[in-house]
Amino acid sequence: MTRRRSKTTAIVLLMIATAATAAAGGRQSTHTVCRNGTGMHDGYFYSFFRDAGTGCLRLGRGGRYATTWSLGASGNLVAGKGWAIGSVNRTVRYAAHFTPGANGYLSLYGWSTDPLVEYYVVENWGDFVPPGGAARPLGIVTTDGGTYRIYRTRRIGQPSIVGTADFDQYWSVRVTRVPSGRTNRITFANHVAAWRNAGLTLGTMKYQVLATEGFGSNGRSDVTVLQGSNDPGR
Repeated sequence: MTRRRSKTTAIVLLMIATAATAAAGGRQSTHTVCRNGTGMHDGYFYSFFRDAGTGCLRLGRGGRYATTWSLGASGNLVAGKGWAIGSVNRTVRYAAHFTPGANGYLSLYGWSTDPLVEYYVVENWGDFVPPGGAARPLGIVTTDGGTYRIYRTRRIGQPSIVGTADFDQYWSVRVTRVPSGRTNRITFANHVAAWRNAGLTLGTMKYQVLATEGFGSNGRSDVTVLQGSNDPGR
């Protein structure tokens, strides 16, 4: 979708070798990141990208992070904490205060390879409802107290974690937004099973984060990843 598409460029600049980042560890104090990159902080993988406007990622204790952004007409920011290695069986508990402005998402987000797939489980959003009006729902999944519509969109010749490529995007988009401030859960295995039933399969899991994304908007988030069960590693 064109209103937020510069985000795929973010993925190229965000990806570094996860083996190197996974090696870091230990308790760390709060830290602010304003340059594009990925790393480890207080036991969690993090990623940050911004291509215009203003905004930084403030890394807190454990799984907590916060962002505030002002991106002008078309700037893009993607930031989050999670895991260097994704898992189809991960159940994530989190709490978030999220004010996305006109165009922003709060989602469990990541990639797989073989096949190359970019995926979202969208919990909250701004005025623009992803993935856009042209996408056709492939089904629904009801889990964790909500109902999500399933979509697949196709990207041709776009940046990805393996360079410029053609790839699918898989989406589970909650019909109603998760209320801000409460503790929520994402049972990712239920989404993976529903996607599979719709003919959408994932491959080898790459990084996986609870992400804040803003595009051409002003907003803020304060997110804490409380738990990620069945973790193969952070």
